[in-house]
Amino acid sequence: MEEENNVSSSPSTPLHRLRHRKRSSPEVVLDGDKVNPSPLLVNDQNKYKSFMVRTYSTIWMIGGFVMVVYMGHLYITAMVLVIQIFMAKELFNLLRKAPEDKCLPGIKHLNWHFFFTAMLFVYGRILSQRLANTVTADQFLYRLVTGLIKYHMAICYFLYIIGFMWFILTLKKKMYKYQFGQYAWTHMILIVVFTQSSFTVANIFEGIFWFLLPASLIIINDIFAYIFGFFFGRTPLIKLSPKKTWEGFIGASVTTIISAFFLANIMGRFPWLTCPRQDLSTGWLYCDADPLFKPEPFTFPAWIPGWLPWKEMEVLPVQWHALCLGLFASIIAPFGGFFASGFKRAFKIKDFGDSIPGHGGITDRMDCQMVMAVFAYIYLQSFIVSQSVSVDKILDQILTNLTLEEQQALFTRLGQMIGYS
Repeated sequence: MEEENNVSSSPSTPLHRLRHRKRSSPEVVLDGDKVNPSPLLVNDQNKYKSFMVRTYSTIWMIGGFVMVVYMGHLYITAMVLVIQIFMAKELFNLLRKAPEDKCLPGIKHLNWHFFFTAMLFVYGRILSQRLANTVTADQFLYRLVTGLIKYHMAICYFLYIIGFMWFILTLKKKMYKYQFGQYAWTHMILIVVFTQSSFTVANIFEGIFWFLLPASLIIINDIFAYIFGFFFGRTPLIKLSPKKTWEGFIGASVTTIISAFFLANIMGRFPWLTCPRQDLSTGWLYCDADPLFKPEPFTFPAWIPGWLPWKEMEVLPVQWHALCLGLFASIIAPFGGFFASGFKRAFKIKDFGDSIPGHGGITDRMDCQMVMAVFAYIYLQSFIVSQSVSVDKILDQILTNLTLEEQQALFTRLGQMIGYS
């Protein structure tokens, strides 16, 4: 018995060593928070190499972004569409399982069927009136477009029903859980992707300014959070994202709010950025400046130090609104990034993809942008855009909802009423 006990308790037996190795096998670690006791960028030995890769990618992205903005509303919308497709691809892949997909060869096509149906519905509702305005001069195209607009919702509904029936008819025994999981996951992706994109596109056609300024503030906040954290970060901000620091958060917040005030002044002086687009043409755009974009004198209050060389300055009224956007971009929008960090930890992944060197995937760069786009639209519609009835809005309703004959009858009636008066 004693010999038996000695054998079983000996730490040098092969069986004990094997069990010991199994127990000590490391779990999946993310962001280096287990391997490196101090995951902050300040203490990262490879931080300069990572910094250069990230910088090159950022320069290319900003350069491409500026070029697309210069090309105009329609091209920016196309860019948003491409970003949506890449985001959907990355999110679809999170729950993919190769063995199950081999047994269900049509499941990927079904996911994309739902995606493009949702795209047709969202973009159809946002761009239908502008499409009608574009083809007004051609009677045949105008009749065709107005007919499609009239039945747009029915077309989208039946496309969705086709996908729903396709899903039911392809259900397989022992695959039910996986298939229903994919069905629910697809619909969640559609809600996440198209909710923010619909607000983004609406902002674009209200004036590129309302798309460009919020997007630029998120980019500025992201860049300076990285820079301040890179050089000064010492205090961890949130456990979900160990590399985020209070120094980076505060430094980026101050920089973003200041940038918002001065960027609004620069962007607000270009009609190309401030004029709303009522059609889908790509020509140069001119309009009478909105009062928000007309300079007004601002006198510094008495408590400002007297040694400043000037006592007043010209500001655009929109700059005060820009401060609210900057405050949101620096304080609230980063929580979109924290949400994405928690989401990635739940799936035990570091990034959503690897399409952007040094940054991860497209979704990794769009987490805060999604939150910001929704806020910018709500702020614009609630505090800036007039909700009163205007001639343009009435004409939009007439062009959208009345046939050509009904429009002619309305024109005749209006002529008679004006003549009688």
